[in-house]
Amino acid sequence: MTSAPARLLTLLTLLQSGRERTGAELAERLGVSARTVRRDIERLRELGYPVDSTIGAIGGYRLASGTAMPPLLLDDDEAVAIAVGLHTAASGAVTDIAETSVRALAKLEQVLPAHLRHRVTALRETTVPLYGLLTGGGDVPATDPGVLSALAAACRRGERLRFTYGSREGEVRSRHTEPYRLVNADQRWYLVAYDLDRADWRSFRADRVTEPLLTGVRAAPGRPFPAADAAAFVAESVLSHRARYRALVTLHTTLEDAAERLPPGTGLLEPLTPESCLLRTGGDALDWLAVRLGLLGVPFVVHEPPELIAFLRELGTRMVSASGDASRGASGDASGYVPRDALGDASGDGVGDSPGDASVDTSGDGRGGTPGDASG
Repeated sequence: MTSAPARLLTLLTLLQSGRERTGAELAERLGVSARTVRRDIERLRELGYPVDSTIGAIGGYRLASGTAMPPLLLDDDEAVAIAVGLHTAASGAVTDIAETSVRALAKLEQVLPAHLRHRVTALRETTVPLYGLLTGGGDVPATDPGVLSALAAACRRGERLRFTYGSREGEVRSRHTEPYRLVNADQRWYLVAYDLDRADWRSFRADRVTEPLLTGVRAAPGRPFPAADAAAFVAESVLSHRARYRALVTLHTTLEDAAERLPPGTGLLEPLTPESCLLRTGGDALDWLAVRLGLLGVPFVVHEPPELIAFLRELGTRMVSASGDASRGASGDASGYVPRDALGDASGDGVGDSPGDASVDTSGDGRGGTPGDASG
């Protein structure tokens, strides 16, 4: 590598990996001598890059955190990823972060090369955020940046797209679609498109899409869309049949109160009575569903699925055990601790819990669940 500027940029890229690299390793990667590496390190320091070094047989170099942020070197996919992340944060609900993200995104787009600016613009214009969707649990699937860019380009151009798609069961099929929008939900990406082979609107997980091919054929204009927007379509799709667990829950509160407590995309609400409503929701993890329902702060009854009912019962047993069993209140809990006021009843009235009681009704109106349900 004979070009000094190109060599410095390559050296900086190697140092930005985060781990320490020996002089011999850097010399081999750059195709120069160890002495040249040392000179290049000094040039980087003169330019404001804080390069730390250690001496000895296994000593090396690494880029340290400095008091001032030096210029960063990003490859194409990294630059697009940062821009997409800033755009997502800019449309969020945290005001300070959103405003800062807008400023940072504007600065980044000013310095992006033209071909990257087009990719970022396509993603920004075709992506709709969806907050509060219960897909939590497990590892977040990785989406190929190249695939994401191709999907965004097809959405922006209104161009038909072919790709291969892997189902949850591992079956791979070819799909022919007219892309509409991308939806970003809970760190997952979805493509909303009209499936030409099935003559219906569908949502596709972007991490399961491979080999996207823009056909050059324009999508048919004016197709009626079956939802308020792409985010609502994905929410309904995930909650109705794509989530691993689909839950049917009665909330003992008004429809208006439930709507205020539920984040957008959490589920679909239907009125039952003036003081109760039905929640259809779903998610990929039972613990995530249970915690979300518990944090609503209203009495509820889970009707399905049976896995969630069993999980709530087991969780309730563990919680009661952790807080101390009422039947052991006079003699101490499992740890042997005896409360001071449990050694005697100063009132002498002998009032206590009735044997067999196991439910707690936070609403105070005495409502409970039907047999086979899990009540909260």
